[in-house]
Amino acid sequence: RPWTMRQYAGFGTARESNARYRQLIAHGTTGLSVAFDLPTQMGHDSDAPIASGEIGKVGVAIDSVEDMRELFDGIPLDRVSTSMTINAPAAVLLLLYQLVAEEGGVTGDQLSGTIQNDVLKEYIARGTYIFPPAPSLRLVADTFRYCRAEIPKWNTISISGYHMAEAGASPAQEIAFTLSNGIEYVRTALAAGMAVDDFAPRLSFFFVSRTTLLEEVAKFRAARRMWARLMKEDFGARDPRSLMLRFHTQTAGVQLTAQQPEVNLVRVAVQGLAAVLGGTQSLHTNSFDEALALPTDTSARLALRTQQVLAYETDVTATVDPFAGSYAVESMTDDLEAAATELMVYIDELGGAVAAIEHGFQKGEIERNAYRIAQETDAGERIVVGVNRFRLDEEAPYEPLRVDPAIEARQAARLATLRAGRDRTAVTAALTALRQTAEGTGNVLYPMREALRARATVGEVCQTLREVWGSYLPTEGAETRGHRPPLREG
Repeated sequence: RPWTMRQYAGFGTARESNARYRQLIAHGTTGLSVAFDLPTQMGHDSDAPIASGEIGKVGVAIDSVEDMRELFDGIPLDRVSTSMTINAPAAVLLLLYQLVAEEGGVTGDQLSGTIQNDVLKEYIARGTYIFPPAPSLRLVADTFRYCRAEIPKWNTISISGYHMAEAGASPAQEIAFTLSNGIEYVRTALAAGMAVDDFAPRLSFFFVSRTTLLEEVAKFRAARRMWARLMKEDFGARDPRSLMLRFHTQTAGVQLTAQQPEVNLVRVAVQGLAAVLGGTQSLHTNSFDEALALPTDTSARLALRTQQVLAYETDVTATVDPFAGSYAVESMTDDLEAAATELMVYIDELGGAVAAIEHGFQKGEIERNAYRIAQETDAGERIVVGVNRFRLDEEAPYEPLRVDPAIEARQAARLATLRAGRDRTAVTAALTALRQTAEGTGNVLYPMREALRARATVGEVCQTLREVWGSYLPTEGAETRGHRPPLREG
């Protein structure tokens, strides 16, 4: 069967995003993917001073169960698979989703989807972390245990190379740093007392797809082969599903250009084809105008149509592995695996992914590669159509989608109404129970769920955990010392 066509969307208020989801479903998308705004990703309520100016800008603002209810109004959660791009507060947003589903009569065992929940790559490439690594990993392990018991069909983590690639990582670095983070999550779950085959089948991955089609196909093949070997030989997995590297792909946003944006339609088609030929389980194709602003309704529909043409008008789905036996791809796969393995060995010598993060290793490697790419582009050695070659003297005008700045005041008003109308005593008691569990060793998702049910806000829940676990402050200028493996180009 074709991959899941999962278009990433979300902006403004829950009501506006709900309208976009309904449009995507009507146009034939087979899975939803939620983009949250920056305050939500950082665990702040929309009326927090630090959130000013960012409400609804890069995703939807979700402050409480009431917002989540509006976000999925009229959408059958027992029949739609939902992915949520959320990391540090992933458990909070998952529980809000579960509560809304329960209100509609949908039980946890009927829900399917994915939370990104990959905080390690936040320390490396994105920066939307909240807590230090140790409690963050505890929260990941608690989520694994909770979902096994309560939401068994849910993918509990999407271990993401995408954001590192967007920051400048090469294909070999993308593989190495992603799988090294995956190893850290597996070790964390094992240390928490879980058996590998109890959680490994629900691990998933997330990669970029660039315009270098053959190299991307080789990258996906190398990652699958390496992960299967790691799970079998290093962790003793026996369930065949534990060996499977199931992954979602998004086309390369960093390769989109503001100049001649319609050319991005061609880039995205090639990138989407690379993902399909590489065996992706689900795919998001970027809209051609995303280098300029949030996608319009028209551009979002065209992005989905790109996938539908690949699925239904080409013959790439006629065989499971169209590149099987290709000398070029097999050779590139071997080369990428060797380069990624070298990096992973060095990370292991540093003490694992978290220790390497604290040394600044992955971040430094990515920045060096990004700088090299920028130099090559500026020098014209790396051709970017419309930017450093085949330019136009004058660009056509474009009217972007704009987020209404009044959203911020409306969200603040909604929060004021929520706080005035809820049982303050029940909220305080629920947050106290959460604090006590966080101070101990119990699974924090159970008291967290009850706090959210009592209409505690995302910010209140995250602040409670901040007060117990602290906030992460990166070490400035951290660098590895001594030998570093040579930078792999490509």
